[in-house]
Amino acid sequence: MKKLVILLSGRGSNLQVLLNAKLPCNIVAVISNRADAQGLEIAKSRGITSVVVPHLNYADRTAFDIALAEEIDRHAPDLIVMTGFMRILTAGFVERYSGKMINIHPSLLPAYTGINTHARALQDGVKIHGCSVHFVTPTLDAGPIIIQAAVPVLYNDTADTLAERVLHEEHRILPQAIRWICREQVWLNRTGKIVTNRLEQPGAPLFSPGLG
Repeated sequence: MKKLVILLSGRGSNLQVLLNAKLPCNIVAVISNRADAQGLEIAKSRGITSVVVPHLNYADRTAFDIALAEEIDRHAPDLIVMTGFMRILTAGFVERYSGKMINIHPSLLPAYTGINTHARALQDGVKIHGCSVHFVTPTLDAGPIIIQAAVPVLYNDTADTLAERVLHEEHRILPQAIRWICREQVWLNRTGKIVTNRLEQPGAPLFSPGLG
């Protein structure tokens, strides 16, 4: 069974979902750059190794990434999953785990990379927003997209209400992406393109607001 390492910086809501999802793989460690991350307590409560690699203890990003990589490699994971890990990683670190690291991002990439995605979407007046799971590459939030989910933007939305609806969809698509990868139904080829042996699902257009 494939082994997963989870990277997080905060409350760990996606971690909780993954632990309850009966995935065809094992979460062997949870690593955070913050000692106060609530996700660490979730891991401990389930008997999962939890480790802090505090970024403030290192002189620069390269030094931190070296320490983080050493800790990850101790667990020999098949897949590294970033769930709200609030650090920008160096190109060398990302390339070390090419094709083995994914991230959940709260926007319909390639729109709204980086932070404050919900407020920026509201500012721009978009009608459809959402979330994406993608392979991590050296360019921030620009890796090949595995799966996305969309939600309508309502006329009375705030950044918080929109974030709540998007988070609900994050909790659906992240376990699905991991299942596909662990079952070897989705992977990156040598040119960095996503390959899948899944049957394509018939689709339908999404309108927001609705037509008529």
